[in-house]
Amino acid sequence: MTRLVVRPAAKVSFTLHKRGVVTGAGLLVALVLAVVASLGIGSTFVEPGDVLRALFDVPTWADRLVESRVPRIVLAMVVGAALGLAGALLQGVSRNPLASPDVIGVSQGAGLAASIVIVSGAPIAVLPPLALLGGLGAAAVVLLFGSVRGNRFVLAGIAVAVALRALTEIVIVGAAPIDGQRAQIWIVGTLAGWGYDEALVIAVVIAVLTPVLFWAGRALDTSALSDDVAVAIGVRVGPRRLVMALSGVVLAAFATSQVGAVDFVALAAPQIARRLARAERPPLFCAALTGALLTVAADTAARTLFAPNQLPVGVMTAAFGGVYLIWLLVRRKR
Repeated sequence: MTRLVVRPAAKVSFTLHKRGVVTGAGLLVALVLAVVASLGIGSTFVEPGDVLRALFDVPTWADRLVESRVPRIVLAMVVGAALGLAGALLQGVSRNPLASPDVIGVSQGAGLAASIVIVSGAPIAVLPPLALLGGLGAAAVVLLFGSVRGNRFVLAGIAVAVALRALTEIVIVGAAPIDGQRAQIWIVGTLAGWGYDEALVIAVVIAVLTPVLFWAGRALDTSALSDDVAVAIGVRVGPRRLVMALSGVVLAAFATSQVGAVDFVALAAPQIARRLARAERPPLFCAALTGALLTVAADTAARTLFAPNQLPVGVMTAAFGGVYLIWLLVRRKR
């Protein structure tokens, strides 16, 4: 794959893959089209031209309608981008396509903490921070029992995820029916009722981690090397993997703490991006765009396919993820 080295400053440089740039541009165009389509689809259909006029402050009959849909779609993009980045980091550092937050227990840890908050009647304001702590705590347990690399990491994550899910079910079953239903909806993951405030929290985390993500984009180039080769060329393997894994966990935990467990986006987005870019490891920028595109498309389907009823976005992403896993299994079998 042809590479370009960009040097914005004397001591700063990063590598771009030509096909990755083309893929990223294509994904960006697809995301813009998906956003315009999502803003127009609903109980009242808005033509794409009217959507664009409303977005650029040109007076139109659909101004308020489009404005009311923007916060949810902005949140969908930010959540999808964070999950795509988290999945790409975890899969790249572990060299395992199954390493994602919803597989290794981060989502389940956040779900358990959120369920306890909901059924206990605690103030809703404490839900996001406690869900964040639950996700980070689950990741800490996984890192304690499993190496960051290889199948042991995924197996430890699956074991922790199953245990946490069982505890969550116990909490829900023992709660009042209405509280259990509310907890179940949160666990599945929904964007309904959320908007700019939640998107801002996740966007700030991504912005703070941007220098780490630029560094990780180059560091992942050496993730395919064996430990001996990496050490021989001066790479500090252990600390590098730990920083990338923790960055992925933090992104996933913050996203989950705000909207619930939107499953399979972090699992599928990096691999789809990797195949589109024909890269050896999931490209971070393309993974973020793919995650945003998948989440916007899933949320649009969730709120329109069964109108006037709306499904949680996590139901649609799980459906997409199931199809993706079947395709992946068939492909590997061949």
